[in-house]
Amino acid sequence: MKLEEEIKQNSFRNPRQKASINLLFTYHWLINRHKDFFKPYGITNQQYNMLRILRGQHPKSISGADIKARMLDKNSDVSRLLDRLLAKKLVVKSQCPSDKRAADVVITDKGMELLKQIDLHVDSLDNVIGSLTDEEAAQLSALLDKSRA
Repeated sequence: MKLEEEIKQNSFRNPRQKASINLLFTYHWLINRHKDFFKPYGITNQQYNMLRILRGQHPKSISGADIKARMLDKNSDVSRLLDRLLAKKLVVKSQCPSDKRAADVVITDKGMELLKQIDLHVDSLDNVIGSLTDEEAAQLSALLDKSRA
């Protein structure tokens, strides 16, 4: 459906304003699809992002600050997210030997197993934008990269 129909607005100051609004609208649309996908697994988008980062580090640990630097959502409250993953026994946290204020985090076997379950179905997240061809998706990615340059 066209943006104008979705938000019931027909005029924009210029094409860049329409593109910005369309990006924001589409971002929230995608976030809602991701929430629906992760709900049966008992985690959020941000928790999934964190688990993927930890899996990439496995078996080494990583600090909370390094996790935050790699997060897609830079506004994520890493401490709160870690506490929730700790409560679910998906990660373990220990005091960093070189910096007593920092914590080292490692994904657990249970966390790795959850990611394996998700991996079996994660293609459906990519298919949310399945109406785009591979070429169109690559073009969209290139345009988004260019817009941030």
